[in-house]
Amino acid sequence: MTKLIAAAFTAAAIFIGTNANAQSTPKSALRFGIGLEGLAPVGNLHDGSNIGIGGTARLQYGLADNLALTLTSGYYNFFGKKIPGTDENYDNLGIVPLKAGIKAFVSQNIYLGAEVGAGFETRSNGNTKLIASPGIGWANQSWDIGARYENFSGQSNNYGTVGLRIAYGFGL
Repeated sequence: MTKLIAAAFTAAAIFIGTNANAQSTPKSALRFGIGLEGLAPVGNLHDGSNIGIGGTARLQYGLADNLALTLTSGYYNFFGKKIPGTDENYDNLGIVPLKAGIKAFVSQNIYLGAEVGAGFETRSNGNTKLIASPGIGWANQSWDIGARYENFSGQSNNYGTVGLRIAYGFGL
């Protein structure tokens, strides 16, 4: 995970140094992005998993030149780690997130974001969790690199993940 984070920050530095566009979604414009997620479980989720990956699609609508609404969905998979003292692993946990949010560009290419929504666990008898997710990122006309904390709460089993999303986007 550390190598993935280091590679993402290196890529961000290269993009920042070579592209100085304003923000990624001009007023009244639609944008679509496809992203790869690296996920580090925290809280109760870390008890059964050390790492997760995901893929997401995001639709953005520019409210102003520095403000956009977002709608994000996809799939996360948290890989079960070895159960201590056995040769077995915990079950993988799959989650389908459906989130609405906002991205506010605070300076050139740098944004703060917040999303809320639902996370649908895919295992049998899986629950639906409330998702709340603040984040920060860098975006230009093609790339969006963001880091966030994502909290899943409900049914007396709350957990979270720290996520890194690298996405390619284009205008519609």
